[in-house]
Amino acid sequence: MKSTKLIATLFFAAIVAGCATTDTASRNTPFTNPAVEGATQQNLLDTSVNPAVQSYNVSTINVAVPRTLIVSEANSYYPSGDIVWRGDSAGDRHAQVKAIFEDAMARGTAGMSRGTPVVLDIEVLRFHALTEKTRYTIGGVHSITFQLSVRSAETGQLFGAPRVVKADLKGFGGERAIEAERQGQTQKVRITDHLAKVIQAELASPQGYVNQRLGLVQAINNAF
Repeated sequence: MKSTKLIATLFFAAIVAGCATTDTASRNTPFTNPAVEGATQQNLLDTSVNPAVQSYNVSTINVAVPRTLIVSEANSYYPSGDIVWRGDSAGDRHAQVKAIFEDAMARGTAGMSRGTPVVLDIEVLRFHALTEKTRYTIGGVHSITFQLSVRSAETGQLFGAPRVVKADLKGFGGERAIEAERQGQTQKVRITDHLAKVIQAELASPQGYVNQRLGLVQAINNAF
């Protein structure tokens, strides 16, 4: 049984690797946030504060999707690149991802109107959803990563160090994907709802958001 599972694992990994395109992901490129850098340089970082155990009044949300993130439009099982998105019509994928994050973050923090007034700075690092080929066959994982910084709306002081949040979501495939579409649960709807819950947990839970464990495909995602 173990041998069979190993063979299946290696076979699937080979398929994915063979179908990857030559687009180069930029995840090793250093990411910067001017507001966060400014606060750090001015020694406005309070690392004694755990942002996840505070009560916040979220007054402003800034979402950045750097143009350095590489977009792939290849219709393979697992194209390389930082942004893979087919849930909107062809267009500016950076702008489309930004709109998804802005909607999700606004929804997720809508009830956060008491406590310390804060600004959320969010920088998208990876937004790798499913291609048409993957979505209508085997399915996979929506691989999403972003950096979150929480700052005082009054002083600009950072509440805790910026942290990277992994927010992966299972991506439906085949008949399940088609049925989800019929019910209005498109990739865009599911990802937006998911990210709204992620930011709620990240800000409200002492441990922050805990990424889902989604098996082999997720591990392959993290390896690229």
